[in-house]
Amino acid sequence: MTNLFDLTGRVAVVTGASTGLGLQMAKAFASQGAKLVLLARRMNLLEENAKALTAEYGVEVLPFACDITNTERVKEAVKATMERFGRVDILVNNAGTGAVAPAEEITDEQFMHEMNIDLFGTFICAREFGKEMIKAKFGRIINIASMYGLVGNLIVGSSPYHSAKGGVVNMTRALAAEWGKYGITVNCICPGYFYTDLTTATLDSDFFQSIAKQNIPLGRYGKEGELNSCALFLASPASTYVTGQNIAVDGGYTCV
Repeated sequence: MTNLFDLTGRVAVVTGASTGLGLQMAKAFASQGAKLVLLARRMNLLEENAKALTAEYGVEVLPFACDITNTERVKEAVKATMERFGRVDILVNNAGTGAVAPAEEITDEQFMHEMNIDLFGTFICAREFGKEMIKAKFGRIINIASMYGLVGNLIVGSSPYHSAKGGVVNMTRALAAEWGKYGITVNCICPGYFYTDLTTATLDSDFFQSIAKQNIPLGRYGKEGELNSCALFLASPASTYVTGQNIAVDGGYTCV
């Protein structure tokens, strides 16, 4: 039986790949044979991850320090990718941040910082790597937004984050409509809360555990690896007729 998730020979670029969900998705792509380009700001972590991925999965990995809000640096990342691999097939726009404060206390600088990283940085990467995909007449772009790009919340004030991720959701539709003629699909994953090294202590607190039981139909937060199958689906031959979609992977949070 054909493996519809096989990525052998493909080159996948993952931003925000130093820790957390970005690293988890990179592992998933490597497990299916993809060569990887890992982008983030901390080169030491990228180099460690690259060595570990090559050792475990036997795939070629290019670590490249990159601030996604710096257009020239993103262009350099594209150049390095093409020089090393000669192609780019998959782009996962995962890098992001989150400003938390009541809306009335958010400063102009906080709001613009959020938009610059989560929305503009995502667009810069899509535009620059997309140019190579347009030339090749093939590409799979996966934007990582958030369930908070779809709904508001009563837990903590984070209006800049909601605004930026909501922009990513509709930018996904716009790029899918514009680039479909080039054989490029553009989709978006809207994760709920997931356990990572940075979130475990918070999510295991009594406050957040009560929220999970009250507001998430599955009654818990996402476990490591539970986002990977959706990313693999959107990156692989299994989703050739899927584009412009925003898929919530949130345990049902946004359905109630």
